[in-house]
Amino acid sequence: MLPPLWEILMRDVLMYTTAICPYCVAAKNFLKHKGLNWTEVRVDIDPVQRETMLQRARRTSVPQIFIGDTHVGGYDDLVALDRAGRLQGLLEEPA
Repeated sequence: MLPPLWEILMRDVLMYTTAICPYCVAAKNFLKHKGLNWTEVRVDIDPVQRETMLQRARRTSVPQIFIGDTHVGGYDDLVALDRAGRLQGLLEEPA
């Protein structure tokens, strides 16, 4: 059975995280509550990925969340984007 069309058309969500990070947990719970899938990259166990995160986000804190190629920021930024009514539009933008 194929997933619903809206799942196929949604842009990828990528989240850089660490194991001990309450904001990472909050961001994952927020996305899960929204019914979204994401790819998690643990930067505490992969120094190459940490460097990639630093280059892409220009920030050292986690989580760092990307929707497609757009840097959203951290958990607070993600929630603010949703409250402003712009999260869904970003998820649905053509790749």
